[in-house]
Amino acid sequence: MGETEIVTRSAEYIGSFPVDDLCLDDQIHQLHTQLKSLKGCKSRQTVSLRFSAKGVKVYDEDETKLLMAHAMSRVSLSTARPSDAQFAFVAHNPGNSDVQRYCHLFRARHARAAQFLNLLLCRCFQLYFLEKHPEEAQAEHSGKKPAQMPSLLNQGFPLSVSALVSFRRAPTQGLLPGAKVNSEPNPELVSSPEEGPTSSPTLVRKMAIRTKALRSGAYRSFTFTPLKQRQQQDKLNAQEKGQESAKACSARAPSLAESEEALAQVVWCWAGVSSHCSSALLEDDVLGAFLLYPHPTKTNQGSLIIRFPSGLVTYAVRNSKGKFHLEKCQVKFESLVALITHYTEVDDELEWPLSSARVNHCYDWEDIGNKSSHLPQNDKKGCKSWV
Repeated sequence: MGETEIVTRSAEYIGSFPVDDLCLDDQIHQLHTQLKSLKGCKSRQTVSLRFSAKGVKVYDEDETKLLMAHAMSRVSLSTARPSDAQFAFVAHNPGNSDVQRYCHLFRARHARAAQFLNLLLCRCFQLYFLEKHPEEAQAEHSGKKPAQMPSLLNQGFPLSVSALVSFRRAPTQGLLPGAKVNSEPNPELVSSPEEGPTSSPTLVRKMAIRTKALRSGAYRSFTFTPLKQRQQQDKLNAQEKGQESAKACSARAPSLAESEEALAQVVWCWAGVSSHCSSALLEDDVLGAFLLYPHPTKTNQGSLIIRFPSGLVTYAVRNSKGKFHLEKCQVKFESLVALITHYTEVDDELEWPLSSARVNHCYDWEDIGNKSSHLPQNDKKGCKSWV
């Protein structure tokens, strides 16, 4: 994935408690029962959480002392109870040789902050999965895998951007974009670097049209002096840089986003993971886990696949006059976020309420006895498990 990106958020650490070795569904029920009983706990310490595809680290409020660190392979589950502003994850503590796991509980400033922390970790699970299984990455329309893995932040570009115009320009020297390499150079297109281009603009334009390298409106004059030409191209480069960045973000699915809504959508859609693989993973997730699958051609429509006790059930998402609703359901909502939020809090019209919890499908059950092997060398000092 290249350089690891990190997202830092603050919260209050409440403490940790052991998690029984139960089946997943029973474990989730027990966790939420325990979290609910701790909602009034007064013992807390302000900490700073750092999320990345490599793992989760907890620092003190000043971000100077490392209190706890968990490699992503040792974090098994993430969940939240927004109603009480609680966020929690289950992990095997560094240095423990047994198989005992612990739930680490945090309290956020408010409900949305707790949900955001949960979404961050859920997205890190997905990034870690892509890192471990690049063959499961979502293929582009051309059949090729994305050239660049999703990044932690989408640099503020909205996910709703579906298409952006990108003007191509002929370079100051060398071949035009898309032009074939000829064994013999065309003397009419050769220019001196010192004197600037001497070829005819008409000839260049005709050549560009023949090679289909330029489109209407993309042509720029090549009769500038070298200095003016460089200044003009620098200006155009700066303008096009933002367009190309936005186009790249719309072409690939970003992993995390600066807004809660955008982050929620990439988590719900398992952005970057192939639809076949994400559906298969959903079968092994918690009850109420879901996959939002966008319609291939129609915007603001799609399907919601939910893991119920009876198995995976698919609901079509309808958009009628700007109002969203699930097929065979009567309640309509202003946005997909409102729809998901509603069915997460109540289970009316559905067999089971939607769940905020997510499983880390790359949790390493085998690597338990290797004490502190996942901690970076400079982070082992001063780390404590807080159990």
